Parts: sequence; structure tokens; C-alpha cells
Amino acid sequence: MSMKDKMHTGELYLPGNDEILKRQTKCLDRLYDFNMTRPTEFEKRQKLMKEMFAEIGDGCYIEPPFHANFGGAHCHWGHHIYANFNLTMVDDTHIYVGDYTMFGPNVTIATAGHPILPELREKAYQYNAPVHIGKNCWLGAGVIVLPGITIGDNVVIGAGSIVTKDLPPNVVAVGNPCRILRKINEHDKEYYFKNRKIDLANL
Repeated sequence: MSMKDKMHTGELYLPGNDEILKRQTKCLDRLYDFNMTRPTEFEKRQKLMKEMFAEIGDGCYIEPPFHANFGGAHCHWGHHIYANFNLTMVDDTHIYVGDYTMFGPNVTIATAGHPILPELREKAYQYNAPVHIGKNCWLGAGVIVLPGITIGDNVVIGAGSIVTKDLPPNVVAVGNPCRILRKINEHDKEYYFKNRKIDLANL
């Protein structure tokens, strides 16, 4: 099995392989072009995103700068996803994001890891594990998601949280390490922030 193939199996591999680096550099060139666009160049951004990503649906918006190890080449996004400034996707293997999910500023989604054993790290060995994020999630500012994590639909993750374990759907989770605070409930149907009520008639 080639080093390129091992990127997506969870096995140890050497990311400095010539074949991998050649493809990565090409991807990063396109990412550079995306990050150099002006706010008025909306159509150009949309075109570049279609070229950069493995899959990307309609109505997605990324606020540059966007950072990704393979420029989004291993990212699979649904429809109407929003990413604020400085989203980092360590997409050495696949990252799946469901429709209507939102990323706050400075969020990091990581798929890559390195062995604890110093002798292996010294040789630059790496392994990757895919990340799955469900539909209609909201990851607050500065959230970090570690390799191999699955997050269910409708999950809200509080700012600054570090997600080290899978999260089921329909929960609010916070902290380092990230823990479930509560389920999304009837209170959330009435209030959107502290004591502020949702006025459905005027929405």
C-alpha cells in the first residue's frame, strides 16, 4: 500500500512522501488564491471553493482566511454551511460536515495525529482519523475537534471547548474536555439568549 493510500486508513505513514507533497502543494496554491480574493469577488470565491473541496453544496460561505492542510481537498460539505474567520481544517483525511452547520471564528477541526513514541515522531510518522459533524450544528469561537470524532445533528458546542469524545445529537456541550451540559429542550423553543424570548410573529 502506498503512503498516499495510508493517509485514509488510520495507519502510520510518512507525510513527506514526494507524491503526497506534490498534490498538497497544488492544493495549497488554490487555497492561497482563495484567501487573496476581495470581499467583492463573491463569484470567484464560490468557483474556487467548488475546485478546492472534495464536495461542497449550495449556499456555503467561508470568510477568509481559511486554512486547510490540503486546501479542502478532503472536505465534504453539505448545503448552506457558514464558516467565520480563521477556520482551520486539518484535512489530511476526510472531514464531513452536514447542512446548515455554522463555525465560529478560530475553529479547528483536526484529523491528523502523531505517535506518542518519540522515536516514531522523530521520523515524522503520522496517522489520520476522519471527523464527522452532523447537520445544523453550531461550533462556537475557538472550538477544537480532535481526530476521529463524530458529532451528531443539532449539537451546540460552547466557545473554547475541546472535543475529545463523540457527541450525540441534540445536546449543548461545553468545556475542556468537552462534556454534555444538557439536551436541547422546551426552554430553547421559548428563549434564544438568557431572558430574551423568541418572537416568532416578527421573524
